[in-house]
Amino acid sequence: MDASVLNNPRLKALIEEERTKALTNELVAKLTHVCWDKCVTGSIGSSFSRSEASCLSNCAKRFAEVKMMTMQRITER
Repeated sequence: MDASVLNNPRLKALIEEERTKALTNELVAKLTHVCWDKCVTGSIGSSFSRSEASCLSNCAKRFAEVKMMTMQRITER
């Protein structure tokens, strides 16, 4: 492979975009797993109970806040 291909800005942008998509998918999967296990306690029906919905919402918000704080601290280094 020609080394100049690796320096192509379009290729670098495409790789970065795909990396971002993969990280986003990984984050959503982890968020779903963690919050589901924590909040959904009853049998699966057509809707969540009020407490399950509240728990899922709060869990997702906390998860996102922690992730953002973590990313900010990493980028500050």
